[in-house]
Amino acid sequence: QVQLVESGGGLVQAGGSLRLSCAASGRTFSSYGMGWFRQAPGKEREFVAAISRSRGGTNYADSVKGRFTISMDNAKNTVYLQMNSLKPEDTAVYYCAAGSRISWTRASQYQNDYDYWGQGTQVTVSS
Repeated sequence: QVQLVESGGGLVQAGGSLRLSCAASGRTFSSYGMGWFRQAPGKEREFVAAISRSRGGTNYADSVKGRFTISMDNAKNTVYLQMNSLKPEDTAVYYCAAGSRISWTRASQYQNDYDYWGQGTQVTVSS
């Protein structure tokens, strides 16, 4: 079992930055591929960013490429999502997820690959 707790959300003006954190507890953190997803009001949850179990591979949704960066601190069992140049359309609840079945070098964009999910943190970007 892995428990995931997100933090760092909040209200920011367009063009601003936020850094989300996802602290993991439980089984060995390094065994899991990690991902960030988001769900805006009235929309389905969608992929944002992922990092592979090897930590050498990353993957981003086209809508966030060049603005968002996913990173890890294995010593702290924490995954981060640095979000720069935020836009109103980035407003959503952001979830982190962990998957143990993802292959070593793959940073998966598929929700079905993830076994554990956090409760989410709200990000609101005002125009």
